[in-house]
Amino acid sequence: MKFRKKHKNESEVFTDSLNDILFILLMFFLITTTMANPNVVKVNNPRGTKDTKAKQNIVVSIDKAQKVYMGQKLIDINNIDTLLHAELARIRKSPLDTPSVVVNADTIAYYGEVYRIMQAAKRAGAKVVAVVK
Repeated sequence: MKFRKKHKNESEVFTDSLNDILFILLMFFLITTTMANPNVVKVNNPRGTKDTKAKQNIVVSIDKAQKVYMGQKLIDINNIDTLLHAELARIRKSPLDTPSVVVNADTIAYYGEVYRIMQAAKRAGAKVVAVVK
């Protein structure tokens, strides 16, 4: 009776830690690629030349129908001062903190309304940023 001898030079790939590494990479890319803000009303932005990035604490949008949104909530333009003060007070963590208000206006939005929102945000003590393409 002849028994086979086991080869001692067989190579084996240990893949148990590969699943952990792939999971960590997946989580890393999911967390770091959250660049788009889902709380923004889609508008046609004007063109611009500067390229600066700002943290989007509060997003105020004006669409082509001249409707004003804070986040995705439709608001009355006459209450913009009160709403911005309340929202900035809620966001502000310390008295030295300067949150930003991002104005996202359509190209055919009235310039006076955009200016009114920017002035209200400045009066409330926030940094004002306008979104352009």
